[in-house]
Amino acid sequence: MARPVSYNLINKPLETDISMVDMPDGNIGEGFFATSLNKVIGLARRNSIWPLPFATSCCGIEFMATMGSHYDLGRFGSERVGFSPRQCDLLMVMGTIAKKMGPVLKLVYLQMAEPRWVMAVGACASSGGIFDTYSVLQGIDQVIPVDVYVPGCPPRPEAIIDGLIRIQELVGKESLRRRNGDKYKALLESYGIQ
Repeated sequence: MARPVSYNLINKPLETDISMVDMPDGNIGEGFFATSLNKVIGLARRNSIWPLPFATSCCGIEFMATMGSHYDLGRFGSERVGFSPRQCDLLMVMGTIAKKMGPVLKLVYLQMAEPRWVMAVGACASSGGIFDTYSVLQGIDQVIPVDVYVPGCPPRPEAIIDGLIRIQELVGKESLRRRNGDKYKALLESYGIQ
């Protein structure tokens, strides 16, 4: 016996389904638009993030689901997932990180070009999770600076997407001169990074 097929017969207006990129603040006139360079660069960076997944456990499986067709992380400007640190600007650490992996994680972070951002995905990357043992790093913020924490064990794909949106907000508002500031240099020096 054949299974009956159902179709989505509800017609939705196209305008409500499309999310457009907001224009940066500026002065609009006839034939021109003026804004600051910070806002234009922030808009470009925010919508073209190249993530580098550093997955060691079950959070990596949730990331795979996030990249799949149902959730489609590519809709948020992160279509190109890279596996070379020199080409990526968002390090997504997912899963349990052993203390022996700490120097490797730091090396991957150092190989990324500036500007770079870090997202700790899941309880293990954020705080060691349920593994409160001598061999597990109790949060990757002991080795590298973290910009966004995504809670969950493992986090749902919606939480990973929310973390990416928070990274995008941070990237869009970041000043071009922030990385040359004394506070940022002091932060990196606290991690032993020049």
